[in-house]
Amino acid sequence: MLGTLITGVLALCRFSDSPPYSPLPPPLPSGGVDVTPDFPPPVYRNNSEYDFQSLNLALNQEYIELDLFRYGLARFSPEDFLDAGLGSEYQYLIEYMAEQEIGHAKMISNIIYPYGAKPCLYQYPFNTLTRWGESGVYGFLPHLDSRASAELLINSITTEARQQMVFRQLEGLFPMAVWFIAGIPQAWAWTLLSPYLVHCPKENPFIQWQIFPYLNVTNNPTAIRNDSKAAVSTNVSAISYPGREVFFQWDNPGKNVSYDLKYQTSSLAWPPRYALWVSQLNSTYTPLYDVNTDNNTASTSQPGGRVYGDDTAPTFNDTMFVALTNDTVPVSPYNLSLVNPYIVAGPAIYQAG
Repeated sequence: MLGTLITGVLALCRFSDSPPYSPLPPPLPSGGVDVTPDFPPPVYRNNSEYDFQSLNLALNQEYIELDLFRYGLARFSPEDFLDAGLGSEYQYLIEYMAEQEIGHAKMISNIIYPYGAKPCLYQYPFNTLTRWGESGVYGFLPHLDSRASAELLINSITTEARQQMVFRQLEGLFPMAVWFIAGIPQAWAWTLLSPYLVHCPKENPFIQWQIFPYLNVTNNPTAIRNDSKAAVSTNVSAISYPGREVFFQWDNPGKNVSYDLKYQTSSLAWPPRYALWVSQLNSTYTPLYDVNTDNNTASTSQPGGRVYGDDTAPTFNDTMFVALTNDTVPVSPYNLSLVNPYIVAGPAIYQAG
């Protein structure tokens, strides 16, 4: 009987050594980049100066987000958080998002090592920082020469998208008020980020993207209400409306700005004639009214419309971007940077919902 058992076990072993029958897998579709074994293995490094400047800008964004989360936790007491409806679990969530930024900064630093920026001294915008950081990366991702580095950035920026939704929930807003998140060019992201860098280590690389004259929406809607409390979801999905009159004030070019006043704003476009609104998949121009180039003020009307026509999402909602231009240049999400030579001032963040 023992011999029979051993024979059976050996037979099973021999049987298990033979793979099960399988038909041949279908061939790969033609096309694609770096998807077959004959392509070289990925190298997670910047492949051009364009890559380096894009990644270094993103690294500066990660540093300020990390510092902001820590600063907010240190500045406000547990009682302050409780008064806003944020208990200890919410406070830990903010702390964990700071830890995420440590990982994001480390990842980008590794790609451009040893030439990346070091953390700086900052002053803070509390409400919209993660939004333009997210959109700024979306804007340059498809244009990077290093596709391998782009893959790593996708892995980090999708986390930042979740952070943005969390902050809307902490404000008591509807967490996802749009169908799509717009990408913006590097010069737009740097224009928005640059005022909040006060002092940086002298070895930090010079950021080569343009800084446009700053634009201020003087009657920007506010998401802060007396009854604002943190919630997973609310019915507060919009705080503005199409046709609302919007007022602007902007700087002249040539102003010394950003950390240690090392940069100057610049624009060769003049005079301002249009407001360019960038939201979701859409870029829309509205004419400026009451343009006063002595005081640098003007107004326009908030546009309306829906993403894909009737019975689809409003195009202009959530946090979006607005800049002043001297012409109506046709652009789309992939080539938005082509409008840069026509920008007089901006962008600014507009909080529509």
